[in-house]
Amino acid sequence: MASWVDQGLLKGHKTPTGRRRVQTDDLVAFLRAHSMVVPPELEQGDRTPRVVVVEDDPGYLRALVRTIEKSADLEVEVVEATNGVDGLLEIGRVQPALIVLDYALPDLNAAQVIQRLLEPGRRSDAEVVVITGGMPDQAAQRLREMGVRVILNKGEGMAAVVEAIRQALRRRKAA
Repeated sequence: MASWVDQGLLKGHKTPTGRRRVQTDDLVAFLRAHSMVVPPELEQGDRTPRVVVVEDDPGYLRALVRTIEKSADLEVEVVEATNGVDGLLEIGRVQPALIVLDYALPDLNAAQVIQRLLEPGRRSDAEVVVITGGMPDQAAQRLREMGVRVILNKGEGMAAVVEAIRQALRRRKAA
């Protein structure tokens, strides 16, 4: 696949670490155009929305994922990451409908992750919900300027996060 991307036959991009990333839709189109078999997991028919949760606190992450998965009306696939770099890799890999992003991560903060998502060549259209134990007002303002619609304090509880996810997915479906 890397040589197809390098030759310009398959639309994709190269990461700073030298890996190639290809959008699912582009790969499916390429496979069909070249009469190759499309794996069933790449078919778009009944695709469950994916939510990438990036959180470094293992207890909070476990509780949040369990709460999301147990919410009867949320039919999503949850993908976890525990730092900003892994979060960016997972976001690129699964192309989520939504990203739930802790503000303070061990390697990058939420603004730095979002900045990388906004770089030219990235095709993420996922909405971002930022969760935080607290942040300066300037940081919240910067996040809003970057397009973040929802910033929640972890003290508001898991129910508030789940409701924010529910609303974000409704907005996406309506769009």
